[in-house]
Parts: sequence; C-alpha cells; structure tokens
Amino acid sequence: MNFGQSITTCMGKYFTFSGRAKRSEYWWFYLFTVLMSWGASLVGSASFGPSDLGGDLFSSMVSLVFLFPWLAAGSRRLHDIGRSGWWQLLILTIIGVILLIVWWASDTKPQGDKYDDPRGTQFPDI
Repeated sequence: MNFGQSITTCMGKYFTFSGRAKRSEYWWFYLFTVLMSWGASLVGSASFGPSDLGGDLFSSMVSLVFLFPWLAAGSRRLHDIGRSGWWQLLILTIIGVILLIVWWASDTKPQGDKYDDPRGTQFPDI
C-alpha cells in the first residue's frame, strides 16, 4: 500500500475499529497525520503569530480531526498481529508507548485471522 492509498483507506474507515490493517497502511497514515499536525502548527503560527492562542487552537483542531482515524488504524493494526485494539490504552504510559511501537512495527501474524469478518461486511447485523 502506498501513501495515497493508505490515506484514502484510513479516512474512509474513519470510525471502523474492526478488521485488520497492514503495517504499511498504518505507518503511511501515521506519517500523514504527523505532517498535517506539523503543517497546521506552521500555518497557525504564521497566521496568528507564534505566541498567539489562535495558532495553538488551529493546530489542536487539526489534530482532533485525525484522532479517531489514527486510533481506528492503530486498532486494526493491532488486530493484524493478533491483539485487541484495547491495548492502545497503553499509550497512556511511557513503557506502553514503547511496547505499542514494537507491536505496530511487527509483521502480520496468523492469529489476526480471528479479527477478519467472514461475511466481508463492515458492521454486524443487528
């Protein structure tokens, strides 16, 4: 998966926490979110001034727009290595961040098959 495909996929699955994501999909999208946040910081400080609250607010708004797709992609990435998406709560700890980076960088594992939807649909029937 290339850079553009990963952005399209992850933004198309904005709130989809089920399924799996390949390593390239996650990391390309992560790079995109970092670049967008960095760009928003530059535009905010150029527009509002480096010490103005407006620039920080603009940057924060852009980061919030990409929060859920990033969490969803991270959850799908963890599914691909056979782990639950709830493991992302480890991001709240310093040691957990290191562990998550290792997991997100891990290769696909067959245990992740249990997160595949055999019907090929995105949401279960109610």
